[in-house]
Amino acid sequence: MPVTVRLPGALRDATGGETKLIASGATLRDVIADIDRRHPGFASRVLDEGGALRTYVNVYIGEEDARSHGGVAAKVPEGSEVMVIPAMAGG
Repeated sequence: MPVTVRLPGALRDATGGETKLIASGATLRDVIADIDRRHPGFASRVLDEGGALRTYVNVYIGEEDARSHGGVAAKVPEGSEVMVIPAMAGG
């Protein structure tokens, strides 16, 4: 099930400079694992030690926040656009 994954500048170094990837998977966990197979270390940048999304990484499947749909277990429909967005902080 191919999907498009858009990445922020902060993660491009983990994917060889790629800003947009095509990945496969029925769930967000599967999509992340597919990218990690091609770009080892990617998963550790977006997932914590327990395999959940890191608190400072927001992921949207289409316009829906993945956390509100099961986090890494969220279904990713074929043809979806997945956006990985680092949380912003500052003062």
